[in-house]
Amino acid sequence: MPPEELRVPVPGGELAVLRWPAADPGAPVVLALHGITANGLSWARVAHHLAGRATLVAPDLRGRGASGTLPGPYGIAAHADDMAAVADTLGLGRVVLTGHSMGAFAAALTAVRHPDLLSALLLVDGGVGFPVPEGLDPDELITSVIGPAMRRLSMTFPDRRAYREFWQEHPAFRAAWSPWVDAYIQRDLVGEEPVLRSSCRIEAVRTDGVDQLGGAVSGAVHRLPRPAVLLWAERGLMDEPQGLYDEQRLAAAALDPARVRTRLVPGTNHYTILVGDEGARVVARHLLRGAGVGDTDAPPSRTAPPPPAPGSSASS
Repeated sequence: MPPEELRVPVPGGELAVLRWPAADPGAPVVLALHGITANGLSWARVAHHLAGRATLVAPDLRGRGASGTLPGPYGIAAHADDMAAVADTLGLGRVVLTGHSMGAFAAALTAVRHPDLLSALLLVDGGVGFPVPEGLDPDELITSVIGPAMRRLSMTFPDRRAYREFWQEHPAFRAAWSPWVDAYIQRDLVGEEPVLRSSCRIEAVRTDGVDQLGGAVSGAVHRLPRPAVLLWAERGLMDEPQGLYDEQRLAAAALDPARVRTRLVPGTNHYTILVGDEGARVVARHLLRGAGVGDTDAPPSRTAPPPPAPGSSASS
């Protein structure tokens, strides 16, 4: 089933929130934060593998997706406080908190700023500082890490097919394209043909990127109120052999093994650890384990694939 779309009041306006309800209204709740230029639909395949055993709530973070018009102040702390507002307004109670990439840094800081919110914490290829080039201005620094995902923010596209082709050329997606990925990237588009553009506000991305990469937020992982798990991808953002993390980088981060347990997810890159089938399955399994749900290795229900995104070949 497609997710419910909700609106939650936050400073400056309303935050768009996607929710995939569990079969049991009393089931645990997962609150999921997406990456720096992503949107809440990046969690759809994880929701599929949760298979109704937990409710998944995934906001479009401030300055992205259907929350793209929300004004600043931006920054990781703003996301953390927005998540507290989401939990309070929707009456979520304690949640399994998770985040991917920049969202993992925001999830870690949410845990620190709002410790009564979480029952468990899962970080997905993010949340722990990693080496970045020195001597670059903010835009150069962010582009050096996320590459085409940053460059597209200043681009326009004549139609949805062109946007799809742009992403299909991305090395991380070439061998992993699916209707799930298509629906996720199409949610990002705003405007009217022949001038479509990303919903991401560049000032939001710039502020969040400086927070994430500058080290001001990375220390949150050392101050977590309860233990967490970090899942890390074998390969990087461009499907290169060097991922954001490896054994040496994680050792250099000096994580307390009693507070943060690390797990490699083989065969995944920075994106497919979340939107690829096997990566999403692993993430869902760890979320269910964090929620204390039994039979976490059960196969997902036989639900239909997501409907074709607007402008897809299957719908045209």
